[in-house]
Amino acid sequence: MTEKREYSGGAKASGMRGPGMRGGGERARDFTGTWKKLILYCRKYYVPIIIAILCAVGGTVFTLIGPDKLSDLTRVITDGLLTGIDMNAVAKIGLLLVTFYVCGAALSFIQHFIMTTISQVVSKRMRSDISRKINALPMSYYSRTSNGDILSRVTNDVDMISQSLNQSVGMLVSAITLFVGSLLMMLITNVIMAVTAIAAIILGFLLMRLITGHSQKYFSRQQRHLGELNGHIEEIYSGHTVVKAYNGEENARRDFDELNGKLKQSAFRAQCLAGLMQPLMIFIGNLGYVAVCVVGAVLTMNNQIGFEVIVAFMMYVRFFTQPLSQIAQATQSLQSGAAAGERVFEFLEAEEMADESGKTAHLEQVSGTVEFDHVKFGYNNDKIIIHDFSARALPGQKIAIVGPTGAGKTTLVNLLMRFYEIQGGEIRIDGIPTSSLKREDVHSQFCMVLQDTWLFEGTIRENLIYCTPDVPEGKMEEACRAVGLEHFISTLPQGYDTILNDQLNLSQGQKQQLTIARAMIADKPMLILDEATSSVDTRTEQQIQSAMDALMKNRTSFVIAHRLSTIKNSDLILVLKDGDIIESGTHEELLAKGGFYAGLYNSQFEQAQ
Repeated sequence: MTEKREYSGGAKASGMRGPGMRGGGERARDFTGTWKKLILYCRKYYVPIIIAILCAVGGTVFTLIGPDKLSDLTRVITDGLLTGIDMNAVAKIGLLLVTFYVCGAALSFIQHFIMTTISQVVSKRMRSDISRKINALPMSYYSRTSNGDILSRVTNDVDMISQSLNQSVGMLVSAITLFVGSLLMMLITNVIMAVTAIAAIILGFLLMRLITGHSQKYFSRQQRHLGELNGHIEEIYSGHTVVKAYNGEENARRDFDELNGKLKQSAFRAQCLAGLMQPLMIFIGNLGYVAVCVVGAVLTMNNQIGFEVIVAFMMYVRFFTQPLSQIAQATQSLQSGAAAGERVFEFLEAEEMADESGKTAHLEQVSGTVEFDHVKFGYNNDKIIIHDFSARALPGQKIAIVGPTGAGKTTLVNLLMRFYEIQGGEIRIDGIPTSSLKREDVHSQFCMVLQDTWLFEGTIRENLIYCTPDVPEGKMEEACRAVGLEHFISTLPQGYDTILNDQLNLSQGQKQQLTIARAMIADKPMLILDEATSSVDTRTEQQIQSAMDALMKNRTSFVIAHRLSTIKNSDLILVLKDGDIIESGTHEELLAKGGFYAGLYNSQFEQAQ
């Protein structure tokens, strides 16, 4: 997949889908299963992850030791209030406390550094895997998925996974360690006060469980609705001219408002429920403080504990409640990561095109004989659109394919290029079935010029020699001269090195001239022209037609045309209707028959008059 950004005019038309056609129905979300996949995906980084986890545990342990030493410090001070404070003991304990806290901070920093590095490396790898997957998926996948939804998976969902890995793993380990450690320290220090703190705080677990159980579905909806909204925005932006021309702004706004409202609703519910965590944990923590103070005061009055125990417990209660808030935040982050991960893995696990590494057939010195032998095809098995198509093109022939809209003309070209696989029959090039050839070998025999021009943001030179390295300068200039672009390019500030972007306003005809010149430069054995001159004026069309005629000499060419006047000199004209050939022959032969082709031609001639 090229990393160059697509330029205006190059956006693939994904269709103006209605909101109900995006994303499909909502499925049950597998939180645990998705994170198992993410953990397996990160298996190359298990060693640094384990080191990060150990650092998080170590940093938390140093933090937990602090209150115990602080209790000793308080006891030394209180014992010396009447007899004199032992400043050496105070200094020794204070220095030890500082050492513990510095070590804890250092380990926490190492843990954050490792997890930040890993999260970015995983994100880079995931984006690369998605990029490779894009080229491995069949064309049928893109016919049912919007471009914006795919872009959302590459950007928003991968970023969400990265944030979740970076924020949740270390936080969750530290929080659990702090929670368990503070619980053990409280039990060791005083059982009665430990039970009091636990009883006050256990409510937090119940409420947190109740909230997270409801919030997960809203996080999943939030990611799905974000993908749908991105898909709609991409479609409307790429088709902005059409929207304006048909006064479709109101419909576009209404669809946007509907999708935006769904995203707002799901995001509000997810964030609202998640936002309850923090105030809830503050309340539980304060309740714990109050309970510890009351019970501690009673025990102190009964001489069962000293004042230093209350001081230590105040910190332990904070350490005990703080993890609840952190666990809640980590759980929220894990939920968001799981929702995003499910969408990414759904894309990565989509069925790819069959592996063809074992195919040994190869085309060399192609003469250009192409045979369609009883081809049968449908985009799905329930709706066959090409029923029984047979035709034979000899080397160097110009084959024109005509017929009404929906007859299957472009579909035939897609089958010839193996963009789709046929359900029956065979397509052969020089006697070799295309199904026995690697797709790359089939593609390398053709150059294509389509109605929909595709130009990317780069120089004119880069667009012209796209995937055709080491092209002589003279050949490139000759191709531009042949299609009538030489004068236009000479007027540009940097000539062939002028960058195509939104600031350079090209007409649709000029874009099409560039794509035709690109095909001429590629100089492949066979040509496919899908209404290649539909966007140029009559004079330019005549100039391009002369250049194309020269290019098509000694090459097998397939020309899809609606303007029948452009294919009168074809060696063979195939007339399609409802996926079948109903007539074939030269222009004169078909006119003499007075059949369907003659009717099409005469109707265009009458309209021209």
